Amino acid sequence: MLLKTFGWSFAITALGLVAAAFYGGWTAFGIVAILAILEISLSFDNAVVNAGILKKMNAFWQKIFLTVGVLIAVFGMRLVFPVVIVAVTAHMGPIEAVDLALNNKDRYQQLVTDAHPAIAAFGGMFLLMIFLDFIFEDRDIQWLRWIERPLAKLGKVDMLSVCIALIVLLITAFTFATQAHQHGGAHVDKAQTVLIAGIAGLITYMVVGGLSGFFEDRLEEQEEREHEEEEEAERTGKKRSAVVLAGQAAFFMFLYLEVLDASFSFDGVIGAFAITNDIVLMALGLGIGAMYVRSLTVYLVRQGTLDDYVYLEHGAHYAIGALAVILMVTIRYEINEVITGLVGVVLIAWSFWSSVRRNRALAAAGEDSGQKREVSSGV
Repeated sequence: MLLKTFGWSFAITALGLVAAAFYGGWTAFGIVAILAILEISLSFDNAVVNAGILKKMNAFWQKIFLTVGVLIAVFGMRLVFPVVIVAVTAHMGPIEAVDLALNNKDRYQQLVTDAHPAIAAFGGMFLLMIFLDFIFEDRDIQWLRWIERPLAKLGKVDMLSVCIALIVLLITAFTFATQAHQHGGAHVDKAQTVLIAGIAGLITYMVVGGLSGFFEDRLEEQEEREHEEEEEAERTGKKRSAVVLAGQAAFFMFLYLEVLDASFSFDGVIGAFAITNDIVLMALGLGIGAMYVRSLTVYLVRQGTLDDYVYLEHGAHYAIGALAVILMVTIRYEINEVITGLVGVVLIAWSFWSSVRRNRALAAAGEDSGQKREVSSGV
């Protein structure tokens, strides 16, 4: 099971490290290995959240996630995305941007750094909406009840998560503009960029997430009616197929997963520049890490880990909320990638340990109940 799920990741790792060694020797080999570890540590929460969505898909769409999705993640977000950002923000053609990335790496890194406020605002707002919609939902299983119970009550207010996200964005943009004004107004235009990019992230979440949820709800409704319609369908010989609707639902959930992965990858791409500005090494290292994140997602689904450790999903969403805040803060202040990675790891490890304790408590309660029934029967 482990080899079947992670086989492609192991193969890509070997190929990537060999390619790095041929490209730049042992130094390049080490850089790619470090970048892969960085990507995995920053994106473990991504795998947990992805698993919660992917478990709703069938085996076909899980394979699409591991094939087409990998191409989008590795080549799209880790290789093409930084080039596109440079091309758009620097008002240059894609060929010129590629040439800059390969032949003038310092200038390329500077342009990507200049685009960071827009990237962070877009990704930060998208991830913040994921966290807010999760934390405001009334659910049967609660991890940190003293936080989640009152917030679930507040969540009954319509559009509360959108309002809070917009307030956060306005505060972020206002703070950025105020500090820029105090420094001579050199970055006043960047505040407007932050505002526009943040709204774009919010709209993207609402459109993609809304379509995904709509088709998912339609699919669930049809599945509920399926049993009632079965006898009539067999009698008429015109059994209604759910293939088209299931395809629509799965497609939009897949699209949602890809946008989610893109938002998670922002901090990894930006953080990679602290290690290297070589786009080839960056693509190799982050690409290897992305493969492991995807394999880990499928492994969690097939092992039923989220069902066994029920607080893992909570911990991952808290990590998403922390990452969203960190991205917004990095618009103005630099935060070390180690801190970003550790926050997610600590929250997920905490939720995992809480799940283990819960399972032990339930098992102990079950044993006690069994022993009481045995005593009562004996009497």
